[in-house]
Amino acid sequence: MLSLQVNESELELMFREELSKKLKEIEHRHTFWDMDELMRQTNMSLPFIKEKFFYNENFPKFKVGRKWLFPAKETEEFLLNWLKQQARN
Repeated sequence: MLSLQVNESELELMFREELSKKLKEIEHRHTFWDMDELMRQTNMSLPFIKEKFFYNENFPKFKVGRKWLFPAKETEEFLLNWLKQQARN
């Protein structure tokens, strides 16, 4: 006969740590966003993006050929800071 004892609190802690790691991986799956992904991630239209922050010198963007690319993490940080500034105005 086999007997198994499980420390439920330790098991739950391990589960939560692994879940947190996986969620972080999913959150930053893309290294770069293109314009379509930027619009999707922000739920904003292209005219709104261009009017509000695209031409801001601090907005992280790179033109590669004819395509604009945005570093995902930097862009997300910029957008969160930008939004906080908008709330103050």
